[in-house]
Amino acid sequence: MSDTVLEVKNLNAYYVNRGFLDKKTVKQVLFDVSFSVSQGEILGLVGESGCGKSTLSKTILGLHTDYDGEIIHYTNRPQMVFQDPKGSLNPAKTIEWIVEEPLRAYGKYKKEERKARVMDMLKKVGLGPEYADRKPRELSGGQRQRVGMAVALIQRPRFIIADEPVSALDVTIQAQILELLLQLRHEFDLSYLFISHDLNVIRQISDRVLVMNEGRIIEQGTPEEVFNFPKTDYTKKLIAASLI
Repeated sequence: MSDTVLEVKNLNAYYVNRGFLDKKTVKQVLFDVSFSVSQGEILGLVGESGCGKSTLSKTILGLHTDYDGEIIHYTNRPQMVFQDPKGSLNPAKTIEWIVEEPLRAYGKYKKEERKARVMDMLKKVGLGPEYADRKPRELSGGQRQRVGMAVALIQRPRFIIADEPVSALDVTIQAQILELLLQLRHEFDLSYLFISHDLNVIRQISDRVLVMNEGRIIEQGTPEEVFNFPKTDYTKKLIAASLI
């Protein structure tokens, strides 16, 4: 399986709530989800808000633990690029501190080496050394997303989940971030699970597409197959809505 970075087999995910008198209620949000991601592939996952996309990403990365089925990682240290970089970046810290933090936690590198790696990574995501001492509030939305990408890449992962990474950005900045994601894929030999509700973005960046509805994968194929020859009524409705 050397050409595979992730396998998900028969995944079911649940939210468990405890209410009055410790009464437990269970809501299932993912149903028998199975797919794989190949090395170097951008696998797009599209569906409406609330269909289970974010729960899937959190479950894959171990942030949601109420599930059954199999999640098999063939790479080390998979990472996530979040939808809202402002919410995921510590507002009290400098950009240098934020990007360096995963290396400090990893505990493998000396201070000088950490600093050099941080500066190199900021350059790779299109931010010069002048950004190192700034705080997140001093950056634009696109710049904060570049910082989020630097944080995700600083430990040199080979698999990244990008969860709605451009949905909060205007169209011009979206195009820049998508181009950067493609550039970084080639430079670092990355694979992505790219999650979005925007069919146009998914079509633009993906090698293969999954369509999710109510916690189930209902259709998959190449962008041409899914968007030009949709098989399900749900996919047809998504495509029609994206054209309005």
